[in-house]
Amino acid sequence: MIPSHIRGIIFDCDGTLADTMPLHWKAWQVISNKYQFHFPEDRFYSLGGVPSRHILQMISTEQGIPMDHIAVSKEKEEAYLPSLKEVREIECVVSVARAAFGVIPMAVASGGTKHIIEEVLNHLGIRHFFNAVVTSEDVVHQKPAPDIFLEAAKRIGVHPASCRAYEDTDLGMQSIRAAGMEAIDVRPLILAAL
Repeated sequence: MIPSHIRGIIFDCDGTLADTMPLHWKAWQVISNKYQFHFPEDRFYSLGGVPSRHILQMISTEQGIPMDHIAVSKEKEEAYLPSLKEVREIECVVSVARAAFGVIPMAVASGGTKHIIEEVLNHLGIRHFFNAVVTSEDVVHQKPAPDIFLEAAKRIGVHPASCRAYEDTDLGMQSIRAAGMEAIDVRPLILAAL
């Protein structure tokens, strides 16, 4: 199942391993209503993998709405946390991790925050699959920069060219390719599994 040239596997979390994106969208609606900014659903999905604090900073600048993007980002996380119990795994992707567990090293590379991503992985009962979890807090440059995937490869001790990475967004796919890794877009896999 794993080609011989692949020595490590890296997964995004939200929308790749875990079906969290609709739940994050609900939390964004709460925050956008509270702070009265415009954030359409299609833009939310197009910015998948970009940390909330960066999105809020962008919105603040674009719409001229002064806000403490760090504090509001924390509020957005708090709005999301109650829905954690509703998170389900994306089976067609988690099955890849399940099959590779104990065979080759694996990592998670997520634009989320450490606390939330660890909670999601533990809730799904898959945290033990991964030798490393790298989040937006561990790198300076976010997706589509390659940094998060490069850091994940480093932490599992595998050269980037020998890694395969799974993603569900265009920005994430750009990030993987910029890191020199084999990129797998999970969106067709998810559609095929429906």
